[in-house]
Amino acid sequence: MQVWSATGRRKRAIAQVRICSPGTGTIKVNQVDAEQYLQGAYANILKPFETLQLDATYDIFIRAEGGGLTGQSDAIRLGCARALCMMNPEYRSSLKNAGFLTRIALKKERKKYGLKKARKAPQFFKALIFFSFLEILIFSLNLS
Repeated sequence: MQVWSATGRRKRAIAQVRICSPGTGTIKVNQVDAEQYLQGAYANILKPFETLQLDATYDIFIRAEGGGLTGQSDAIRLGCARALCMMNPEYRSSLKNAGFLTRIALKKERKKYGLKKARKAPQFFKALIFFSFLEILIFSLNLS
């Protein structure tokens, strides 16, 4: 039995993928069936195999952590593509053309001091109008 392993990352998700050959076609994520674990994102992890038109004669064991299901499925897809390149270097060109070997390095931007979120500034304008209206109201009450 041969085993190829690779790591994929996306946002905060990390996936360690092991492809075993020959196998029965089982795919497990964190020791749970992949279709049950990934729910709607399951089809995403099969795309490298569909691109190469490989049949289901491989066992795939995945350890995924961090992020959400979409990030994990993208990390798994990258890990599978990298492991397939280790399996057969001729697969690299078709996987690269399909965009499966590209590491998407987007991460959540940190919150900055004085802002509500990473870039969202507090809304001073409405507060200024409200307080200036109160000052005018108090001033007019003091005159009468």
